[in-house]
Amino acid sequence: MYADVIIDISHEKLDRPFQYAIPKRLEGTIRPGSRVVVPFGGGDRSMTGYVTGLSDTPEIDPSRIKDITGTPQGELAIEDQLIGLAAWMKSNYGGTMSQALKTVIPVKKKQALKLKKTICLIPAEGEAKDILDDMCARKNHSIPKERLLRALINDRELSWDMVRNKLMIPAAAIRDMESKGLVKIIEEREFRLPTGNLPEEEERPMLTPEQMEVLETYKKRRDEKKPFLLYGVTGSGKTEVYLQIIEEVISGGRQAIVLIPEISLTYQTLVRFYRRFKDRVSTINSRMTPAERYDQFERAKTGDISVMIGPRSALFTPFSNLGVIIIDEEHDDSYKSGQIPRYHARETAIQRGRMTGASVVLGSATPSVESYERAEAGEYIRLDMPHRVSKRSLPHCEIVDMRQELKRGNRTMFSGLLSEHIKDRLKKQEQIMLFLNRRGLVSSVSCRECGHVIKCPHCDVSLSLHRGGRLTCHYCGYSMPQVKSCPNCGSAYIRGFRVGTQSIEDELIKSFPGIRVLRMDADTTGGKDGHRRILEAFSNREADVLLGTQMIVKGHDFPGVTLMGIMIADISLNSSDYRGGERTFQILTQAAGRAGRGDIPGDVVIQTYQPDNYSITSAAAQDYESFYARESEYRKLMKYPPFSHMLSIMISSEEEGQAAGRAAAIKSFIDEMSVIGAVVLGPFMAPVGKLRDVYRRVVYVKNTNYDRLVFIKDRLERYLLNERGYSKAYVSFDFDPMDFM
Repeated sequence: MYADVIIDISHEKLDRPFQYAIPKRLEGTIRPGSRVVVPFGGGDRSMTGYVTGLSDTPEIDPSRIKDITGTPQGELAIEDQLIGLAAWMKSNYGGTMSQALKTVIPVKKKQALKLKKTICLIPAEGEAKDILDDMCARKNHSIPKERLLRALINDRELSWDMVRNKLMIPAAAIRDMESKGLVKIIEEREFRLPTGNLPEEEERPMLTPEQMEVLETYKKRRDEKKPFLLYGVTGSGKTEVYLQIIEEVISGGRQAIVLIPEISLTYQTLVRFYRRFKDRVSTINSRMTPAERYDQFERAKTGDISVMIGPRSALFTPFSNLGVIIIDEEHDDSYKSGQIPRYHARETAIQRGRMTGASVVLGSATPSVESYERAEAGEYIRLDMPHRVSKRSLPHCEIVDMRQELKRGNRTMFSGLLSEHIKDRLKKQEQIMLFLNRRGLVSSVSCRECGHVIKCPHCDVSLSLHRGGRLTCHYCGYSMPQVKSCPNCGSAYIRGFRVGTQSIEDELIKSFPGIRVLRMDADTTGGKDGHRRILEAFSNREADVLLGTQMIVKGHDFPGVTLMGIMIADISLNSSDYRGGERTFQILTQAAGRAGRGDIPGDVVIQTYQPDNYSITSAAAQDYESFYARESEYRKLMKYPPFSHMLSIMISSEEEGQAAGRAAAIKSFIDEMSVIGAVVLGPFMAPVGKLRDVYRRVVYVKNTNYDRLVFIKDRLERYLLNERGYSKAYVSFDFDPMDFM
């Protein structure tokens, strides 16, 4: 037998399988997905690699085919299915097969097993008492052994941990009693459970007519093999729909993956799912220890669990009979990987669904423009839930023009309206959330007097402020000096924002004596349970205010919150990204949806310097359709996704001349290909032109046909393999980029 092996080196010239012979001693143990050790190169250097296929036919003279040396100790095999998914990711997103394989392996190495040890008494009670009497009659007898024997006479089985840590019995004493036939030690594997102690009681809610209709439509149409887009307003009960779908999947003997956008959501989501499915549900995320991740991987493979919840990496859970993949908050940026291959979890989930016959359900109160457009085109099946459960009303939203506040002499972070609402909630002992929209902070420049934002005259996106005082467009390379006064009204109050959650917390404490504030941001959520600790405290009403960045507005459900204050709503609107309007609408709508989820109606105060922008007015009205109409018109006009596609080609080098020269050569090569409909832009200096002493240039290619961009990528990869001089320059690809750093 022969094995096709991808060498574990992320180098384009080695990104192909090499055939090796499987020695007799390894036959039956090597299969697709196994990691192996092989001799590689002229010096037969020992390397590891992944088996991607098996064959009984040699591709070359068998005498020239080397033998596989062995398998690495403690390595796990991956499923055949995940190899196929890795190949699809490499083809659609670029990078090497080795990089794609590493991506689909959430846990790579075996960890030490956690064993539950129990100490059991062997003799009958009467015999044990006689042995104890004889022991005590002897001078200088072992006090620890006496203590252990007495404890075992009272309780014939004791846990090893209790005996060692509470009875303080040395391990040597226990082993000596075992050797004399007095006790036996039983060892059982115990899985590390990352769920901890979760509440088990549950009141199953009555389904609303909307929820029942959505479930019926799902059941009737799932055989159409199209993804579903569950479009439901905040508080409409999407999670209960997910639970019902998964319940049916599990009853049929299949498994479910639930993707969530942030680690901070894991605890609340786990509670809901654990109450329904108990120990059949688990989670995997980057904050878990390698041993915890390994155990959950093993539990999924052995069928010990049926539901896996987690961020993007949970998509690669090795379930053998996957029935449904649910992506909650499908619009979230975190579903796009920043590492090569730069895959999007939404498209990758759909591909895995095709490979396994699993349904894919995308859920959001603010669907991505891409998903909504596909639903409009009939590529997705749309499921609508336009009302909140229990006929609760959406929160009342008010927009505050901070330009007017400035004119009235209010230079604090809180508008008069927000201050009055905070005082009212404190008096009523109701809870408050304050959200600081930090995305794009300081990168854009705007006027405090009139709200004017300095934009690119060619691309209709904000110019970014770079070191050295120049404003630059990340799409076409347009550049201009930083302005001293507003070109619209002449005001000198034109600059970037510099405000953080710490300064808002300080002003809250100063303005509202006695207020109890919990701050949730990158500084306060360090450690494994940082998010859970803060969320539990706020849920237990240990604070009046939860203040934070984006992590506080996604999916949380606190019935006591009746006020949401949104600080500087337009910061994300002013980002140098064409998705700035969409991201602003989504985050404001999600933030507003945190208020009034209990029995008391909620209020939302949106503070902004651009009160008339359609993203802000649509969010305040919770009106997705009006936002989509304006946003899609803009995207079509500017040929941005989803109405056209973009390929970002990043060229990096420690030598500035190499980066610039290779970028120019790549641009010329693409131009010469003359691909139908391709628009090539650049090369430009990347938004961050130098990072960790590496110079970066970027070339953008636009085309309405995604496959043509893949074709360009494939041709360019072959060109780079054969072209000399690229050893000092690194080239990477990003399709429909979401991060323009």
